[in-house]
Amino acid sequence: MVFPCFYLPPVSWFSAVLRSAGAVYPFRDPISIELEAYENFHKQTLRNRCYICSPGGRAALTIPVDKSNFSAKGKCLMRDIRISGQYDWRKQHLTAFESSYYSSPFFEFLIDDFRPIYNKEWVFLMDFNEALTEKCFDLLGVNAALRRTDNYAGAADTFTANTRSYYQVFASKHGFIPDLSIVDLLFNTAAEAVLYL
Repeated sequence: MVFPCFYLPPVSWFSAVLRSAGAVYPFRDPISIELEAYENFHKQTLRNRCYICSPGGRAALTIPVDKSNFSAKGKCLMRDIRISGQYDWRKQHLTAFESSYYSSPFFEFLIDDFRPIYNKEWVFLMDFNEALTEKCFDLLGVNAALRRTDNYAGAADTFTANTRSYYQVFASKHGFIPDLSIVDLLFNTAAEAVLYL
């Protein structure tokens, strides 16, 4: 199965990947994941956006993209999407993680795994997304090999959300918010995250 290359994909994306690979906990066997590189970039989707649980509720974090290499019809392959240097979105996203998850049980233990990825200057969105996805699989204890499609294969865009709730920092204020970015699950449950996938 081919999967879209999302920015810090939602919990449902990781669940779908593990189901399609037939992965069973504990994950001893490596899994291979194919990411769609030849689709046209879809604006206002999870390709450059993720959702977290902030003090104000569900919040979107968006990576700005450089539109200079888009065609006259506004099209560009996912593999060719460049990240815009328009503003310091990386610092903004790390600050959002801190304000949203600082009091979560595992934020302090896991945030340093993400900082080097955010501190690096990335040119292409797909490279950045892959690096974060690999780190998330690593933190989940899943030996995952990501590879890109060689041509357009067509990836599913929606996945069945996991309805099993877990601890969230602001649940008393907003209730449980399902299918947020995998970082929500990781910062709140750490090693137990795989039990919710």
